[in-house]
Amino acid sequence: MRSARIVLCALLITGAAALSPTTASSAPSAPRSAFALSSTAFTDGGVIPKVHECTSGGGSDPAKRNESPPLTWSGAPAAAKSYAIVMRDLDNANLIHWVIYDIPPSTTSLPQNVDHTYRPSVPAGARQVYYRGSASLYGYQGPCSPSTVNTYEFVVHALDQASLTNLNSSSSTRTAAREIAAATIGSARITGES
Repeated sequence: MRSARIVLCALLITGAAALSPTTASSAPSAPRSAFALSSTAFTDGGVIPKVHECTSGGGSDPAKRNESPPLTWSGAPAAAKSYAIVMRDLDNANLIHWVIYDIPPSTTSLPQNVDHTYRPSVPAGARQVYYRGSASLYGYQGPCSPSTVNTYEFVVHALDQASLTNLNSSSSTRTAAREIAAATIGSARITGES
């Protein structure tokens, strides 16, 4: 009889624990969509088409037109007040090839061939950093590694500021990348080979 009471008490305690508010609240919440970046020009880790390669590498290939690739992102943090994109050559000391920032929070994609100007026409309000290297221009400088295959990384940053007011038309790519990193509340990336 005594052992039956012990078993009954154990069952009641176990049942009560299973119904406790603490256990109920620890159930997993609905899955949150992940922040993702993609391109219709190439798959993550795939080959970047020649149209997106630089025109300043000394080659005469007419397919190399230095056009930025189309990019699309989704699942960004709801608190994002603007976006920025930074492109780096991971095999060349993380050399920064492109910085575009002050992209409005309603924007979720960039078209192919963003203007090579400080204030491109699309997306309205965005600004680009001047690239000083194998070319001297505002905006995108495509892959320039004629003798090797390098990995290029595109990162879209969700920022907690509507505008990076510390940056201007003479800011360097490194300065811009630091300002973007300091304001980032989330990011997504894609890489390509060229």
